[in-house]
Amino acid sequence: MAPRTPAPPAAAPDRLVSERLSDRLAALLGNRIEAGELKPGERLPTEQALAQAHGVSRTVVREAMHQLKSRGMLSSRQGSGVFVEALPLHRALAFDTSVIDSIEAVVQVREVRRALEGEIAALAAERASRSQMSAQRTALRRIDRTVADGGDGVAEDLAFHRALAQATGNPQFTRLLEFLEQYLYEAMRVTRGNEARRTDFMEAVRNEHRAIVEAIAARDPEAARKRALEHMTHGEQRLAAAGLLPRSRPAVRRRSSA
Repeated sequence: MAPRTPAPPAAAPDRLVSERLSDRLAALLGNRIEAGELKPGERLPTEQALAQAHGVSRTVVREAMHQLKSRGMLSSRQGSGVFVEALPLHRALAFDTSVIDSIEAVVQVREVRRALEGEIAALAAERASRSQMSAQRTALRRIDRTVADGGDGVAEDLAFHRALAQATGNPQFTRLLEFLEQYLYEAMRVTRGNEARRTDFMEAVRNEHRAIVEAIAARDPEAARKRALEHMTHGEQRLAAAGLLPRSRPAVRRRSSA
C-alpha cells in the first residue's frame, strides 16, 4: 500500500520573500520536522505542490530539500518521493536564518569569524606548502582582475580566505569558514561595493590581504595572526563607515558574583 500523502495544514502556508528563499524554506520545513508536525516516515508533497504552496520556484524547493537531506532530516526513495527521517542523534551545525536579517547577529558572526581567521593565518604560516602559498597569491591576483573588470570581487575574496584555511592542513577550518560565509555574503557584497567607491578603502583591503600573505610566506605565525585580525577589524570599521554596522557596541553586562 502506498504511503499516505499528508493533508495540507489548515493555516495558509507562509509566503517567502527573502532573497535566500531556499534557506527560508529549508528552515520552515526543518522547524516543522523538529516540532513533530511532520513525522518520521511521512511523505512530503511533491516539488510542484510545495512550490505552489509557498510561492517559490521548483528550483528553490529542490535546493531546500537538498539542505534538509544533507542534515539527515529527509531522504529520497526512488519512485516514491521524499520522506521525513527520524532526527539524527548528532545534529548539524546551523544558525537561525534570521541571522541574515539582524545587524546584531551579523556582528556576532563576524566575531566568530575573526577568531577563526587569526588562528587560520597563524597555522598557515606554520604549515603552508609552496603550492598553497602560490595559490594564495593567485587568489589575490584574481580579486584584482575581477575588480578591474568591474566585478565586486566577493566570490574571489571568499576564495582567498578559503585558500588560507586550506593552508592550515585542517579541513575543519575550511568547513567552518564556508559555513559562516553564507551569513556574511550580503554584508560583504555591500561593503565591497562601498569600498569600490573609495579608492583608499580598496587599496587598504589589497594591502591587508598582501600583509597576511607576506607574513605567511615569512613563516611568522604571530605576524600572520596579527595581520589577519587587523584585516577583520578594519573590515568591520569599513562596514560601520558604510552604515551597515553600528560604530560601537554596548559593553556586555556581567553578572555580579554572589
